[in-house]
Amino acid sequence: MVKPITRRLRKYIDHDRIRAAVEAAEYGTSGEIVVAVSPWFWGSVERVAKRAFDRLGVGRTRGHTGVLIFVCPRRRQATVLGDAAIHALAGQALWNGAAIAIEDGAKSGDLTAGVVRAIEIVGLELAARFPRGDKATNELPDEPIRG
Repeated sequence: MVKPITRRLRKYIDHDRIRAAVEAAEYGTSGEIVVAVSPWFWGSVERVAKRAFDRLGVGRTRGHTGVLIFVCPRRRQATVLGDAAIHALAGQALWNGAAIAIEDGAKSGDLTAGVVRAIEIVGLELAARFPRGDKATNELPDEPIRG
């Protein structure tokens, strides 16, 4: 079930800037990018992100080109997970680089800029590996959702 981010989570990120960045990144690709923002929780960010990846359907896109950008603002941590097709071509280095961009933004006081930079990094790779075709459809939400 997809839930919009709460008012409490909106104080950490600019909803409109993130939605616009996802729309721009997905314009050139058949891939899908989902940004999930999570409230405080106990445990591993990676473990919670993997559960969100499954729950949000990121792994069920037609071309297996879904990417989850999972952000926990209060911890200033993020993880990025890609579905099988994009992971096989791009590898873990892409996800690590995108997560570092988010964490750098958080450290500098502009989490939204970090998330937007991560979206741009992932979007460029998706466009290079999976260009937009005639039958490309938007399978997942572009606005940030609750992780």
